[in-house]
Amino acid sequence: MKILLPPSETKRQGGAGRPLRLDSLALPSLTAQRAELVDALVALCADAAEARRVLKLSERQAGEIEHNRMLRTAPTMAAIDRYTGVLYDALDAASLDRPARQWMGAHVLIHSAPFGPVGALDEIPTYRLAAGVSLPGIPPLRRHWAEPTSAALTDAGFVLDLRSESYVALGPVAGVVPSAYVRVVTETGRALNHFNKKAKGEFVRELAMTRPRARTAGALIDWASERGIRLREAQDAGVLELVVDG
Repeated sequence: MKILLPPSETKRQGGAGRPLRLDSLALPSLTAQRAELVDALVALCADAAEARRVLKLSERQAGEIEHNRMLRTAPTMAAIDRYTGVLYDALDAASLDRPARQWMGAHVLIHSAPFGPVGALDEIPTYRLAAGVSLPGIPPLRRHWAEPTSAALTDAGFVLDLRSESYVALGPVAGVVPSAYVRVVTETGRALNHFNKKAKGEFVRELAMTRPRARTAGALIDWASERGIRLREAQDAGVLELVVDG
């Protein structure tokens, strides 16, 4: 099973890892796309004014430009520790034991805009790039990433997709791949926003702590039932509903 997570706009700064090595990241078939996009982002940020315009940054966010300019030389940390925000605070990866973190390293991919999907323990620098941004000299990110990312995921086995729609567009799971998209809802079926992220973080934390051998949606539903987690098939094909109070 592979679990696809969205990134977060907020990130921890710094790190103790060696500078970015694109060839060490998960899904190595994406190395060329990663290199092209990193080069474009670094080049853009050589011009602070233009970078602010393209990346839609305020004056208070000017430091993000320097982070992008230093992408290839900045210190790194594990992607699962780099991201913060509601989902990642609920997941609280830093408090998990070594087996749980190793399981995430093998099973969790975080879909970043500049690097594509990276492994939870892949070391990445901090950056600023949203899914909807178009960089000079690069096709829109949807065109840049979608086809090669979909191809890279074809051998992933059962895929559990917890991404937001904007990141699904950067790499749709091909129809030939067994998969399920997770939607967070109330008992009545109403979709949620803030609680959506929190519930996904708690869900992945429980997966990491128990490490089920689920290779189908049905097996995952059975595991969830045993854990007191309300997970059910939706009316839409290929969709699972994670039911929370709200």
